Amino acid sequence: MFPNIMNIGIIGAGNMGGALATIWTQQGHTVCLSFARDQAALRQQAAALPRASFGTPADAARFGGVVLLAVPYQALDEALAGVPEVVGGKPVLSCVSGLRPDFAGQTMGLPTERTESVAEELARRLPAAHLVEAFNTTFAEVLLAPDRQFGELIPSLLYCGDHAAAKAVAVQLIAEAGFQPLDVGPLRQARSLETLASVWVQLAATSGLFPQAGLKILTR
Repeated sequence: MFPNIMNIGIIGAGNMGGALATIWTQQGHTVCLSFARDQAALRQQAAALPRASFGTPADAARFGGVVLLAVPYQALDEALAGVPEVVGGKPVLSCVSGLRPDFAGQTMGLPTERTESVAEELARRLPAAHLVEAFNTTFAEVLLAPDRQFGELIPSLLYCGDHAAAKAVAVQLIAEAGFQPLDVGPLRQARSLETLASVWVQLAATSGLFPQAGLKILTR
């Protein structure tokens, strides 16, 4: 269905980045993993996957025809070192959130001091890249499962961005990861999408559904 085999640079080789690297290499893509606190573990992680290498974030960004950014918000400055110069014209998928659920439900609905989404901030910091917000409405544990099936259903994966070709790349990688891609509009919609992601994580945690829960948007 999707003939395009890609080189994917992954900045953030934690649970999310590592799980997607596993899924995408199984689909035939080649990845370069980067940004892990334990370099020995990063080497082992790359060695355990087919078509995988490792390097610095700039190495991964240079290698990838598409780049995934999956790091904590507080680590952005370090993770982006040398990256803006090598992502010109490339799709950059981000699942970075500046809104953190407290997992106890005590801050539900409280306002944030942010005036823009993290995706919009990244678009400013990476002005030549094509930002797409994606993969922030699922859990790493769902990605680490053998498949994304929930009975007869597959979860939705919401994404947004301003560049049509970059969004088409996101659709392929989302579908290959086993989700139903759902376009929610331009990058500005990341303000709502990042808020939804925080609410979804907190609701799943406080209701006892976390981590094996999927978000499904029903359409007709």
